[in-house]
Order: sequence, then C-alpha cells, then structure tokens
Amino acid sequence: MGVVQGTSHPEHVVMDAESTLGRLLPPGSVYAFLAGHRRELFPDAMFADLFPSPLGRPSVPADVVAAVLVLQALQGLSDREAAEALTFDLRWKAACGWPVAAAGFHPTVLTYWRRRLARSPRPNRIFDAIREVVAATGALTGKTRRALDATILEDAVATQDTVTQLIAAIRRVRREVPGGAEVVAAQCSAHDYDDPGKPAIAWNDADARAILVDALVGDAHRLLGHLPEQQLGPPAAEAVALLALVAGQDVEPAGDSDGSDGRWQIAQKVAADRVISTVDPGARHAHKSVHRQVDGFTAHLVVEPDTGLITATRLTAAAGAANSEATIGLQLLADDASITGPVQVLADSAYGSGDALATLAAAGHTAVIKPIPLRPVLPGGFTVDDFTVDEAAGTATCPNGITRSITRTRHVVFGAACRGCQLRARCTTAARGRYLHLHPRDALLRTHRVRAAEPAFQADYRQHRPMVERSIAWVTRGNRRVPYRGVFNNDAWLHLRVAVINLRRLLTLGLTGTDGHWALAC
Repeated sequence: MGVVQGTSHPEHVVMDAESTLGRLLPPGSVYAFLAGHRRELFPDAMFADLFPSPLGRPSVPADVVAAVLVLQALQGLSDREAAEALTFDLRWKAACGWPVAAAGFHPTVLTYWRRRLARSPRPNRIFDAIREVVAATGALTGKTRRALDATILEDAVATQDTVTQLIAAIRRVRREVPGGAEVVAAQCSAHDYDDPGKPAIAWNDADARAILVDALVGDAHRLLGHLPEQQLGPPAAEAVALLALVAGQDVEPAGDSDGSDGRWQIAQKVAADRVISTVDPGARHAHKSVHRQVDGFTAHLVVEPDTGLITATRLTAAAGAANSEATIGLQLLADDASITGPVQVLADSAYGSGDALATLAAAGHTAVIKPIPLRPVLPGGFTVDDFTVDEAAGTATCPNGITRSITRTRHVVFGAACRGCQLRARCTTAARGRYLHLHPRDALLRTHRVRAAEPAFQADYRQHRPMVERSIAWVTRGNRRVPYRGVFNNDAWLHLRVAVINLRRLLTLGLTGTDGHWALAC
C-alpha cells in the first residue's frame, strides 16, 4: 500500500499537549517556538512533492515529523530515543502537537522520511526554511563580514587495519557480485571467508603478518581477475571498486620483488587518501594537530561573526585537495545567497594560499586572513621575505645584496655566490648554495603579509575571527561524532543540525512571528 501526505488538525483538541501545556514552555525556547509556529515554518505544501500519489494510507503530518527532526538534531538523539521522547516528554508533545495520551510513532518513520528527503531535489529543505526565516528577519542586513572555518567530526565506525579491510572487502564481493562466491571458493585460500574475524596467527610475529598480508592481497587480485565479465549494478560495482582500492592502498611489492611476481608487503607509508573502513568508505584520517589524529569528516562553515549565524555549510571527506578548507570555503562563500556585495572575509592560515587570496580579490572581497607562517631553512635564519623580488625585472636579491634572475619555472639559484658569504650560516647549509622556489603568486602573498602586520588588520582579526569558534562549539557540543555512514547522509545531518542552531540563535536574538511574518524583537 502507498502513502499519502498526512495533515495536522488545524485547531487544538482535547488532551492536545500544545493547548494544555503550551503556557508552561519556557518563552523563547525551541519548544515554545515549534508549539506556536511549526505549521507556518513547515507547511504541508513544503513536503507535498514527497508524496506524489493520491492513494494510500496517510503519513504522519509533515509539521510533526519536521518538528521531531528539529528536536532530534537539537538534542543529538537516535531515532529510537526521539520516538521515546515524543511518547514520554511533555515538552516534545507540546512542541509537536502530539496528544498527551498517544504513544510516539515508530522510529522507522524518521528513517522513511529521511530517505524520501534524500531522494528529493531539495534534501536540505528544513535548513532552507530556517535560512528563509533568517533572511526575513533582516538579521544579516548590512553585515559585511563572514568568517570561514572548518572542524573535524568523528566517524561512526571503527577504523579497520589492512587485514580486516581485505577480508571484509572480499566477503562483500562474494556477497554482492553474481558469481563472486564461486570465484572465492575456487581461487581464494588465504582465509576462511565464512569467518568475518581475523585469522588465528602469531600476531606478534612480523614474518607471519607479512605472509598473511601477501596471501590476502593475492586472493584479492585473483578474485578481481577471475570475476565473470558482466554488467554490474551499483552495489556490486561499488564492492568491486572498493576491493580494488583496498588491495592496493596499503601494500607495495615485496622488498626483493620487481612487482611482477605477485609478492606483496605492507607499504612503509600511508596513502594520501586512504580508506580507513569498508563499513564507511567515506571516512578518512585527519590531523587536528601534528600529534593528534582523528578519523572522520570535515564540517565547513561560513559564519556571520556579529550574530553567530551560520550562513552556509558542507560536510566532506577529511582528506584530498578537493576537500581542503580553502577550496570548500571559497565555494561556500561564492554560493552564499546572504552575501549581496563585497565582504570582509576572516579566516586562519588554512585559507591563506595565494590562489585563495587571488579568488577573494577577484570577487571584490577583503581578505583578513592570517598569513601562512614562513619557515626559515635554518632556525633563526632568513625566510623568503628577506629576499627582495623584482617581478618587473625578473630578479631576486639575497640579504647580502647578490642579485640573480628568476627562471621560467620560478627558481632562483645563487650557487657559487654563496661561497665565502658572511651570511651563509643564517641562509643555507647546501653545498651548492641557496636557491629559492618562488610561488606563482609571490607578489600577492608578500603584499598580504605586509598588510597583515598593520594594526587595523590585526584589530579586525582579533575582534571578529574568534567568534566563529563560538558557532563551531554550538554545532559540535554533544555532537562531535556523526550519527550515520557516508558523506551524503552526514551532510544532510549537518545541515539539519546547523538549521537548529540557527533557529535557537534567532530565538536568543528575539525572534517573533505573526501570520508568517518574521522579525527580531531586539
């Protein structure tokens, strides 16, 4: 049987928690706001496209489900916990318009709605609805600053080692790919693949571990090479691609092998974009600092620093140049509908690349971004700023006054001129003398570093840049770990979480609503 869109009763009824408990809800709370305005914020028409069929049983009303999703994201609850809260928490009943004596709906209703939203053209419509409220209040009118930042969110799965990933990937191909089970039975003998666990070997024996890895990689290659030629559906194709990736990312030819004899060992390096779990292939290694590694995803944010409102967000994998802070941050800034003209962009040095500064300048924005620190070749020695560069003449002059030409590849070689130089101890230890490799946007970077030392720049940065940390703290408090697997699902969750944080912030700023018209009281 199909499902048609359900609707809420427009009037309060007997034993309606909204009518009996509404006065007890704290004024200015999310509960009180949803109790009074959820139908205006989430009208039936907003979700009508999710239920195109006129036949079937009615769904839970859209404003009720939307209110539950909002409160779930606010409190960081699982689907089961949210359903229990709707049953036993009178604040939830009042906020969602749920009868006092009625049990909450089954937790799978939330899963059902999320899947429908995910397949729709507007998966983040609740975020969009709150963004429209922000625009209607004029909270961002005249605000000419935006702060960019990113934070790591921990994944919801356990990181797997190479052996676990290989076994899991082979088992997945056996399960998903037609004919895979027969190939595994005939070609793969390194492990009993009916057992999802690790083989019983002496794990403290390096040679035993090496033999096992070599055998598992061999199994993976034979499996991939003997699968029947056929057109694969998405699940099967993903399983084959994941096995191919896992079988190659952590290994290299054995030390005495030329790579043609099929002998393998664990690579003495970590792949740049390493998959860390076959359960969630989207999760990645990330470094919050030099000494602290976190596995998960990156949440990118654009924040208006005066109000703390988050104007744009996106969740990406935590590794890869395409997912860098500067790349995603500038994309979000360009797509931010709340920006109607040039703004002052505040950010830390992760956004201070030459290309990022050039992009901001081309868009008319002013970059108040901490410069990327310059590191001298020798402790206490000269940095690139101690060399004078004349782009027009195509030359660079060292601190000792020696001038050399800039090559076509942006290199400057001082070579023999460094012999006997009295400043050599502060410049280089290279036998062939000092050389420079100048960035293609060296002039822009130098100009930015000079401007960053000015008192006005530093005053703006110190006053407004730290405010983005406050918004990040609101988003991550109690929600540092994502609830789902995969970039797409967790990006939808992040948008919902940000929408709720923005709604709560608007209420703090004095949000009021009358007949669909939104304003700030203060």
